[in-house]
Amino acid sequence: MTTPTVIRPRQEDVEGQPILRPLPSRECRAVGPFVFFDHMLSTRYAPGSGMNIRQHPHIGLSTLTYLFEGALQHKDSLGSDQVVEAGDVSWMTAGAAIAHVERTPEALKARGFNLHGLQVWLASPRDHETGPGHYSHHPAASLPTSDNLGVRICMIAGSGFCLKSPVPVLSPTLYADVQMQTATTLLIPDEHEERAVYVLDGNAQLDGEPLEVHSLVVLPSGQEMTLFADSDCHLVVFGGAPLDGPRRINWNFVASAPLKIDEARRRWAAGEWPKVPGETERIELPVR
Repeated sequence: MTTPTVIRPRQEDVEGQPILRPLPSRECRAVGPFVFFDHMLSTRYAPGSGMNIRQHPHIGLSTLTYLFEGALQHKDSLGSDQVVEAGDVSWMTAGAAIAHVERTPEALKARGFNLHGLQVWLASPRDHETGPGHYSHHPAASLPTSDNLGVRICMIAGSGFCLKSPVPVLSPTLYADVQMQTATTLLIPDEHEERAVYVLDGNAQLDGEPLEVHSLVVLPSGQEMTLFADSDCHLVVFGGAPLDGPRRINWNFVASAPLKIDEARRRWAAGEWPKVPGETERIELPVR
């Protein structure tokens, strides 16, 4: 039996929104296609305030936003303009070049709100790193769920636990929102080669070992493991097939080859990039 790898996230701040970021880390660069994992901590915004992430670029990845509280407005260079509410999935595949904006909707900003959620990046397979971008929005009601014996599972993306999400993932993927009542159990099967558990809230054990809240635990490949809820708890289980080779991450760019990142940096700095309609502000290229 191999021991799971425990990753304790580092604290970051994105435009005033506090986050925890366990991936990427020194201990683990990717879990399946997941190369970046941000937990947007539950934050109260006073009336008149909100989050505003200005126009910025991506290549070689898909972003997935999933909220527990609040809402975000997504706009991108494809012309998409979508309000994403709690329980929805916002899925954007960058391809060779895409830009987007994420901000608090004006109606929500006016009255004050709580924001809490997850945003992850999934590296695209090499044959999808270039080409056209894509955006799709999946309302909460479209996501498959199961609710048995005190364990509720919502399949955010990919497949697992006999559920399959409509989100158009590009490689075998598992991404499940799991809520467990006290004293319930959940077997995590080995149907995906790489898997991890991230504890959002509550007390749980993995094969008898306690899990720390806000810890990411990478499970050994090929081993079925069992979660036990010491209290009502909330967590996500994610992973999938291993990447088809290593990936480099530089700023908002993910690629299998350094030259692709160098060219993306040059194009963004030079203004040779698709623009989000109606947007003039942008985040400038940081110094390496």
